[in-house]
Amino acid sequence: MRTNRFGARLRERRLSKRITLRKFADMIGVSPTYLSQVEQGRFDPPTANRVRRIAKILGEDADLWISFADRVPEDVDGMVKRHPKDMPELMRLVIGSTPGEFQAIKEAVRKIRKMNIA
Repeated sequence: MRTNRFGARLRERRLSKRITLRKFADMIGVSPTYLSQVEQGRFDPPTANRVRRIAKILGEDADLWISFADRVPEDVDGMVKRHPKDMPELMRLVIGSTPGEFQAIKEAVRKIRKMNIA
């Protein structure tokens, strides 16, 4: 059973930007019929690349929209494939982290990467 979460959110945001279905479909490179079916929850959301385009047009965060579509960003998927042991382990280590802990983890990684550049 498809969820209408993505489609309903997309329709709401598209209409709030006053973009017609036909114009928006053209902007993201799909047919108006397909876009209508997505918005109604009859078709699955588009690919992550297309969802990224949708987010850009709407002026919103692409990763968040990709998650609304139940997809994984290509770069993240590629990273997991390139590091099949380390990336899943790292992700499991942060399960249950609070927003503050996530922020501290991100800052620590940025600091490590900065030290490696210098």
